[in-house]
Amino acid sequence: MPTLNWIGKDVVVKHHKDVPFRLLEPDAALSCGAAGSGNLIVQGDNLHALKALLPRYAGQVKCIYIDPPYNTGNEGWVYNDNVNSPEIRRWLGEVVGKEGETLDRHDRWLCMMYPRLVLLKQFLREDGAIFVSIDDNEVGTLRLLMDEIFGSGNFVANVIWQKKYAVANDHKTIAPMHDFVLVYQRSPSWQRNLLPRGEEKDSQYKFEDEKGQFRSSDYTCAKTAEERPNLYYPVTNPNTGEEIWPKRTRVWSYSQDEHQRHRAEDLIYWGKDGKGKVPAYKRYKHALRNDGVVPQTLWPHEFAGHTDGSRKELREVLHDVPSVSDFATPKPSLLIQRILQIATDKDSIVLDSFAGSGTTAHAVLKQNAEDGGQRHFILVEMDENIAQNVTAERVRRVAGGYTNAKGQAAAGLGGGFQFCRLSSEPLFDAYGQIRSDVTFAELAKFVWLAETQTGYTGQADSPLLGVHEGRAIYLLYNGILKDKSVAGGNVLTAPVLAVLPPFDGPKVIYAAANRLGSRTARAGITFKQTPYALEV
Repeated sequence: MPTLNWIGKDVVVKHHKDVPFRLLEPDAALSCGAAGSGNLIVQGDNLHALKALLPRYAGQVKCIYIDPPYNTGNEGWVYNDNVNSPEIRRWLGEVVGKEGETLDRHDRWLCMMYPRLVLLKQFLREDGAIFVSIDDNEVGTLRLLMDEIFGSGNFVANVIWQKKYAVANDHKTIAPMHDFVLVYQRSPSWQRNLLPRGEEKDSQYKFEDEKGQFRSSDYTCAKTAEERPNLYYPVTNPNTGEEIWPKRTRVWSYSQDEHQRHRAEDLIYWGKDGKGKVPAYKRYKHALRNDGVVPQTLWPHEFAGHTDGSRKELREVLHDVPSVSDFATPKPSLLIQRILQIATDKDSIVLDSFAGSGTTAHAVLKQNAEDGGQRHFILVEMDENIAQNVTAERVRRVAGGYTNAKGQAAAGLGGGFQFCRLSSEPLFDAYGQIRSDVTFAELAKFVWLAETQTGYTGQADSPLLGVHEGRAIYLLYNGILKDKSVAGGNVLTAPVLAVLPPFDGPKVIYAAANRLGSRTARAGITFKQTPYALEV
């Protein structure tokens, strides 16, 4: 299999492990609706934000959509597509070192993308998938990068999305009209959904009888009488008595036994007056086993929207926000809705770590409103101004309702979100100790991730965090036992063991120290000392 190499790769391949864990700090003033809505907007560097989100969401996300920088060399956008911003250059200097000063823009782009994609993979459920928007500048390198991280066998499709409907007549070479959306599954257990049938498909069912609406389907197939002699036979129109043969270049699609069953069940259509000379098969709308359309790799703008419409859509909501004009090519919410229709269930978690103008959240709320779903979104946006005044503000307005530039009221789609920032200090201090202000509930998520490599969805109100693959996982920390024992319950002792919630099987116990001695093994306990065992 072809592999991709670039300057700085050997440094960034494992860089995600060196990114410190931080905590999420909610900001009630910038949040919207109930704090427990299940939706998040996180402001901060997406590499650090992803690491902070892992303890809760690892292995929990059904669908990831990202629209990363395309690396076009265009430095005029709100996002620096040249991957030459001060933030990226500073990061390269810190991570890659002096070698980073000589990287070309493709090397820089790959250095930026690799650790983020590695972390994103850890969020996906086994039946999840990731969709990545890109254009011609990096589609080739991205394909190789995704093959390396997700596995070439998990490649699903390279979708061509027609982003423009009008050709730029002043273009000097060949005018680009499309972008790509690369699709990879987490594992072969992912299954795509069928797309909803649109009005065009419904309009095909233009006939109706006492059984319901139906469309006529060809009764023949493209084989000759010599190839399928058993399918070359006469049929009789019961209304006229005329005997009809298929053309010599075709045969009937059904055997004589099947044809007799079709006659008995009135499944043959002979035209409006019943006197047609060619039979057709009745396909009833209500009898569809899979009521939908198979997704394709070509998405015209009528199907998935276009950039002109997406700009209007954004300005319709944020017409009074000056910085909105800087977004030259936001994605249309319809494009993301198509992805949601293909790749999510009604209760799925959807993650976008390059949130930008908040289109993904808008699409999630729209899709929920259309099909009654309860999908949740997680957005990450690095720029503080954009996160507050564009991303969060757009979602707040489409959720609660807004007035457009013409003074017309638009009804809200419902929903809300919690706005969070990253803690300025990591989970562990400079000496490797857990910060004193970390709560039991916060540390419980990191313990669960370290032990199971999955996100923690429990209540974190007991030292018994849960049972995973036949073993119970306990955490003694921060007075969870209400000071009934040594050091507020942070040390494993015989009295502490006696009051722990019982479990008849192997146990893993995280604590500051262990004073059970040889009894530890006899009790089926694997002891792990905090914070040293929390290298997740």
